[in-house]
Amino acid sequence: MSASSATRQLLAGFRVLLILTLLVGVAYPLAITGVAQVVSPGNANGSRLEHRGAVIGSQLIAQPFEGEEWFQPRPSAAGEDGYDTLSSSASNLGPNSSDLVAAVKERRDGYVQANGVAPADVPVDAVTAGGSGLDPHISPANARHQVARVAAARSLPPTQVQQLVDDHTQGRTLGFLGDPRVNVLDLNLALERLRQ
Repeated sequence: MSASSATRQLLAGFRVLLILTLLVGVAYPLAITGVAQVVSPGNANGSRLEHRGAVIGSQLIAQPFEGEEWFQPRPSAAGEDGYDTLSSSASNLGPNSSDLVAAVKERRDGYVQANGVAPADVPVDAVTAGGSGLDPHISPANARHQVARVAAARSLPPTQVQQLVDDHTQGRTLGFLGDPRVNVLDLNLALERLRQ
C-alpha cells in the first residue's frame, strides 16, 4: 500500500468519523431534546417543582424532610447520609445480613415512636430503602400512618390532612402496573400551600 493510498483512506475514515459524530452525537440528541420539549416539557426538564419562584426539588427524586410537620419519604441507602443523587444505589445487604436486620429494627422502632402505630402495622416501605435509594413515593398506608403526627404538628384537623393524602394518591400505572403510591414532595408542597 502506497503512502498516498493510506493517506486517502485515513482522510476518508476521518470524514466518516466527523460526519457520524455530528449526526449521532449532535443532531440526533438535539432533535430528540426538541421533540421532548414540545411533547412533554415538564418531564424533559426533570419534573421540577417550584414554590414561590424557586425550584425546590424533582417529583422523580426523594429528598429528606426534617421535622414532625412533614411527611417522611422511604429510607435511603444512597450515600453516607442517604438521598445523595450522586451515589444512587441500594445497600446490597441480603435478607440474612445482621446489618440489614438491625437497620430495619431501628427504623421500625423510630417509626412506631414517631407515628404511634403498632410494630406489626408498620408498612414495609417505611423501614426498607428502595433500589435506587431515591424513591420519591411512599405507600398510601405509610402516608395514612403519618397523618396524625403531621396534623398535630401543624395544628390541622386530621381529616383535612387525610384528604390531602387521598388527593395525592396515584393509582396503578395504566390500571395494572405497580402499586398505588403517594409522591412525598408533592404532598409536602400541598401542605405548605395550606399556610398561604
